[in-house]
Amino acid sequence: MARNPAVDRPTKVAGRIGRDLRGLQGEQRLVVAAAVGLFVSMFLPWYVRPAALVVNNKPTTVSHSISGITAFTFVEAAVLLVAVGVLFLLFTRSEGRAFHLPGGDGSVIFVAGCWACVLILYRMVFDRPPGVDGVDWGIFAGLIAAVALAMAGWRVRAAHRPEPPLPVAEPPPPPRPPPPSPPSLPPTAQTQRLPQSPPGQLTLDDAHRGGTPPSG
Repeated sequence: MARNPAVDRPTKVAGRIGRDLRGLQGEQRLVVAAAVGLFVSMFLPWYVRPAALVVNNKPTTVSHSISGITAFTFVEAAVLLVAVGVLFLLFTRSEGRAFHLPGGDGSVIFVAGCWACVLILYRMVFDRPPGVDGVDWGIFAGLIAAVALAMAGWRVRAAHRPEPPLPVAEPPPPPRPPPPSPPSLPPTAQTQRLPQSPPGQLTLDDAHRGGTPPSG
């Protein structure tokens, strides 16, 4: 009985993810957990937005929560990009792909976590999306995940794990030797003069011309 490829594909993906996680070091797994937490926090209630309702012919204002992914602006997009970028970095490292980052993986992850902290604090204190009246508990979860991401990046930096070696380019093939030149005569060699035919004898040139041999 043939197996359905659509059914086997999720199993293969789950097995590949599990294999990649097992190939990571302890501090790298902390980075993955923090990045996943930051990504999931985007779908939690971040903000409180008021809404005007009429109840029993009386206007009433109620509040409802919206997630960070719903109030999607530059700040939320940058936080989401940090989480996805860090996860992609760890995925490529678990696959053994070799590339170099300035300062190493730990420094890049640490800076990304600090940048996410700054963005979330900016959202909480200084600038909120239009129509938002306050913040909700989900944004605090995102801030905790961003701090954890920065701390995990610092641990990766302190571990000083070597990066996979870059592939060495193959040297170009050696140039082909030039073809051998024909041998030349030595400088002392002299050209011999062909002997002349005796008078009255028909030569090859006279035969081609159809003439007679010159008389003596």
